[in-house]
Order: sequence, then C-alpha cells, then structure tokens
Amino acid sequence: MLQKKQGLYSPENEHENCGAGFICNLKGEKTNQIIHDALEILVKLEHRGGVSSDGKTGDGAGLLIDIPHDYFKRVCDFEIPEPRKYAVGMVFLPKHNNQYSFCKETFENEIKNQGLSILGWRTVPVDSSSLGEIALASEPNIEQVFISKSEDTSELDFKAKLYAARKISEHAIRGSKISESSYFYIPSLSITTLIYKGIIMPEDIEPYFTDLQQEDLVTRLALVHQRFSTNTMPAWDLAQPFRFICQNGEINTLRSNVSRMRVREEIMKSEVFGPQIEKLFPIIIPGKSDSASMDMVVELLTRNR
Repeated sequence: MLQKKQGLYSPENEHENCGAGFICNLKGEKTNQIIHDALEILVKLEHRGGVSSDGKTGDGAGLLIDIPHDYFKRVCDFEIPEPRKYAVGMVFLPKHNNQYSFCKETFENEIKNQGLSILGWRTVPVDSSSLGEIALASEPNIEQVFISKSEDTSELDFKAKLYAARKISEHAIRGSKISESSYFYIPSLSITTLIYKGIIMPEDIEPYFTDLQQEDLVTRLALVHQRFSTNTMPAWDLAQPFRFICQNGEINTLRSNVSRMRVREEIMKSEVFGPQIEKLFPIIIPGKSDSASMDMVVELLTRNR
C-alpha cells in the first residue's frame, strides 16, 4: 500500500537504498552510551537492509567507532603506547590452519618490510551462535593487530606505510591461489578508528561482537550501516562501513570509473609512496561492490596527501 505524503515524507522519494546513521558527542566526550545509541539506530534501520533465506544472515551491517584506547590497555596482554602512536587493524583471516598462518605471516612480513613494529595480536571475542547458517559457512577468523611507529616517523608517513603494507599483502595473498584467499580482508587499519562488521542482522551485531557489550568501551562518535545488496552478493568484506566511506545508494557508472582508474595507474606518481607505488596496483581490487571500489580510490587520495 502506497503511503500518503506527510511531513517531510514523500512517496516519490522511495528507493531501494541501504540505511546509514551517524551519532556523536558535540563536546568530544567519549561515552559508552554512544555505542548503545548507535546499535539502536542500526536495529531501527533493519527495514533498509536485506536478509537471506535462512532468516538470520543479513546483507551486511556494522559500525565504526573511535579506537577504545583504555579498553585495549585493559584487555591486551602487551604494552600499548599513547593514542595516535599506534594503529589497530581489524583482520579477517581464513579458517584452515595452514592458510590462516600463510595470510598472517604474509601480512606480518610486509608490516616489517615497511619498517613498522608489531606490538601484538588479539583474538576478537565473538559468539557465533547468533549467526545464520549462510553467515556461519563463510565466517572468518577475526583478530586485531596492533602496530607501532618509530619516533622519527611522521604521522603522515605512518599512515602511508600502513596502507602500503595492507595493499601489498592483499595482492600477494590474492595472487597466491590459496582456496581461502577471499577470507583475508582488513576492515580497518587506522590510528583513530575501528570497524566491527559482517553479514549479520543488525540486532545480532552486539551479541556477536562481545566487545560491544563491555561498559568501558567508549567512543565520541559512531557511524552505522545496514546494507541492501543490489549489484553484488552479500559477503563479510562487503558489509559497511568501509574504511573511509559509508555509502547509501548505487553508482551507475561503475565500469567506466574502474576502467579510467586502471588507465590512470600507468602515469601515477607519488612523493609519499615513491617507487613502491607500483606494488599498490591495482588500486581497485576486482569483483568488489561499487561502494567498496569508491572507498579504495578515496583511501588512496587521502593517504597520498
């Protein structure tokens, strides 16, 4: 039944788009309440997302928050430096032990190749009983890696090195032909933000990621997204938010934009990345969604400032 026009609502503006929401503390104060408010927004956006045939696997949902520094100092069994002196990466890894080890070692080696130090790894606690059958079948191992920079490395260079380590590792693992290469994905690798996401129903994000149930997990802001998949099948890595964008819609010029980006790589130069920029190509990993592709380009432009 078509709804009547009322207030700010008009039936002419109905679209099959995803749902996105944002909440922050205007004074910059970190609170646990923002986590709960963000999760409530996410649940209320359920009608903007898709659900699979098992009734429990979503098209994708997640939230971006500040790195919870004090919380990590409590739960990690290794020393953590002051904020912005280290980065936290949320890492999806394969299930099979040999492929898990290969992906993890490949990423660790590239981190070290960039002159960075690994402080430690933390297994992200999850409750898989909240997952649907389809989500469970492709559930990755989820861990967090903590990476520090040297005192003589600027923040800009630190971010560039993190980006390079991730991109080069992605290409190496994708080119290795291991059967679970698609399981390797890094939702976030940042000195300021952290992303929890998956092909999970909005109401199951908190039960699944038990970190989100902890009272000392605080943030100044939260960005949430509930996906309605239109041009790609749901997958853990395609859930949003992405690292730099949270997109609500569909890009109809995807193919031409991707082609133009590949052409630009032939003449691309960077003072930040120097000669290793060629190791970052292709910037847009094939087979990803329109939003994921745009996020990869935005990330490159941001890291190259």
